[in-house]
Amino acid sequence: MTSPPSDQTPGQQPGTGLRADAERNRCRILAAARRLYAAEGLGVSMASVAREAGVGKATLSRRFPAKDDLVAAVFAERMDAYAAAVTIALDDPDPWHGFTGYLHAVCAMQAADRGFADVLTMTFPAAKALEARRAEAYDRLLELITRAKNTGHLRDDFTHQDVVILLMANAGVVTATGDAAPDTWRRLVGHMLRSYAAPDAPIPALPEAPRPAALYRAMVRLSRTGPGTA
Repeated sequence: MTSPPSDQTPGQQPGTGLRADAERNRCRILAAARRLYAAEGLGVSMASVAREAGVGKATLSRRFPAKDDLVAAVFAERMDAYAAAVTIALDDPDPWHGFTGYLHAVCAMQAADRGFADVLTMTFPAAKALEARRAEAYDRLLELITRAKNTGHLRDDFTHQDVVILLMANAGVVTATGDAAPDTWRRLVGHMLRSYAAPDAPIPALPEAPRPAALYRAMVRLSRTGPGTA
């Protein structure tokens, strides 16, 4: 009986070893990218992801030819959670409560992952599935805003652009404060909700301001690293 080739074990179909290696590499790349993006944002280079994953640049390029491909794979589940957040808000029998809960939920997602904070303030035209989920969430957000206005609690001059502005501002706060004052974003959202609310609207209590020493540490770090790289 002929022995199997040296790179194939008995009972293994040709090519399955290569496929298994490729899948392991893909998993390592995604895990490395998640860690780096969460900690440092989307400014991380593809070369840094390859080093963190322990693979060569060529291997990374075979699996993810462009950065948009990698971003789409890394954040697919988070974008699903983002889309689900507006569905949860629409299911709330109190549209104003659903609206305020939605803003808190989405800003919390940004605070938990600097990479996702960036994703929510950028577009990735080549990442079709990611952008489709974003568009779906956007359409439902428009419905949520209309319902909240109909309660009389959301100001009539509030627009969907104000949500984007909030996400941009929150991404900046998350980047600037980091682990020095990690709950600062809550204060920002609290103040913004007060600006969005119509007179007599029920508003959640304003979260406590960060301690001066915590903000000072964040400012010191920014002075050393520069904006956007804290």
